[in-house]
Amino acid sequence: MTRRVSVLDTTLRDGEQTPGVSLTAEEKVQLARQLDRLGVDVIEVGFPIASDGEFQAAKRIAEEGLKAKTCVLARAVKADMDRALDTEADRVHIFIATSDLHLKHKLNLTREQAYEKAVGAVEYVRSHGSEVEFSAEDATRTDIDYLTKVFRGTSEAGAAYLDVPDTVGVAYPDKMKEIVRKVKGVAGRSVVSVHCHDDFGLAVANSLAGVLAGAGQFHATINGLGERAGNASLEEAVMALSMLHGYRTGVDTSLIYETSRLVSRLTGVYVQPNKAIVGDNAFGHESGIHTHGLVHDASTYEAIKPETVGRRSWFSAGKHAGLHGIRAQLGSMGVEPTDEQLKLIVEKVKEVGDVGKTVTDADLLAIANSIMGQIGPEGRAIKLEEFVVVTGYRVMPTASIGVSLGGKEYKATQMGVGPVDAAMKAIQEMLKDTVNVQLSEYRLEAITGGSNALAEVTVRVEDDMGLRATARVAGPDIVQTSVESMLDGINKLMMKRARLA
Repeated sequence: MTRRVSVLDTTLRDGEQTPGVSLTAEEKVQLARQLDRLGVDVIEVGFPIASDGEFQAAKRIAEEGLKAKTCVLARAVKADMDRALDTEADRVHIFIATSDLHLKHKLNLTREQAYEKAVGAVEYVRSHGSEVEFSAEDATRTDIDYLTKVFRGTSEAGAAYLDVPDTVGVAYPDKMKEIVRKVKGVAGRSVVSVHCHDDFGLAVANSLAGVLAGAGQFHATINGLGERAGNASLEEAVMALSMLHGYRTGVDTSLIYETSRLVSRLTGVYVQPNKAIVGDNAFGHESGIHTHGLVHDASTYEAIKPETVGRRSWFSAGKHAGLHGIRAQLGSMGVEPTDEQLKLIVEKVKEVGDVGKTVTDADLLAIANSIMGQIGPEGRAIKLEEFVVVTGYRVMPTASIGVSLGGKEYKATQMGVGPVDAAMKAIQEMLKDTVNVQLSEYRLEAITGGSNALAEVTVRVEDDMGLRATARVAGPDIVQTSVESMLDGINKLMMKRARLA
């Protein structure tokens, strides 16, 4: 590890500015405690001038006695700064825009006026004994000579931290490095920091670039929450700095996922499944090639050990799945199929995946149970060869089925009150001279919710000798699954009859 970098978490301030997010004081305190457990260095707890509730929440958190420093935001305006100081937070984060665009169209100030306000604000807060962080809003669109002048002046005025905000996310790594290096040249004893937004998807990359160029602190939010496209994602930045660049932070990475879930629950903003580090699929694997490698050595397809961030690997059953992944997934559920059964299970999983169905753990377990309850290929006297069903509005449901048995082919067509009824009658009709069976019980269950849920069909059949057999099959098509279940039950009956002969 080469260097220690400080983490300022702004989930409670910039993160709360996510459209639609509004946290109560109690929720803010709860999150602050969790962020403290996580090990961030500074928690930006709010913008006190915004409302009385915001002020009260910030003051409560400042009184919590957390290990992390508390920080509150203030414009370079006396009312803002006084309100911030009244919270008794450890640090006041002062900001004023410095780009010509903002100076002209938002603040109506000259460069010199903005400079004087910036320096005066830092001096004012420092005179009241508080630590100061100064941000030049829209720094990445500010003339670099003027930007360094502002940072030199605020550093000399006593700002402990000089923050370079990429306010609208227009920087790119090379530009961020260049700006940070120039700011470091005038920073004196002040620590340079970066605050990056994700409008072009570069917030984490720009944060890393800033640190690599010498920034000693970066701002981030849990799950990348924030205005518009959000801020740099704390979990991504921390893990990349640690694992790819060898930097140290105070973050206990094993608490990352737990913290992410808490933030999602309290804000109502849930991350997309493929989100790095904390997304549901971040450590999920379906491809047979990948799962084969993972079973032997997890590092083949996992650059991060999931336990490092409080996660676990998992395998997904689907059309890309392979034998090793399905075996491992079933093994985690206590199911141990034979090699032949495993092949049949994988075939069924791929069949389900090919029709666009996601195979959940419940689906996989049902498929495995149905396959493992079926007789093997060597015991299948009856084999399904063809199957057609016709149904619709004002159309009598009709099923045509063909099977092979003992080298002969049998076919039958029957109508019924529904497609399943028609199919069951067709099977009974074509086999009545060989094995006369009655369907004594039929049960259909949808394993998971949704119109494309996997169906599990259980049948009980009985022949004219009083022998009974039960079969259970799972599949994506109710009618076909019913046919397969019926034929499997008849095959079991025929095996029983053979043993008695």
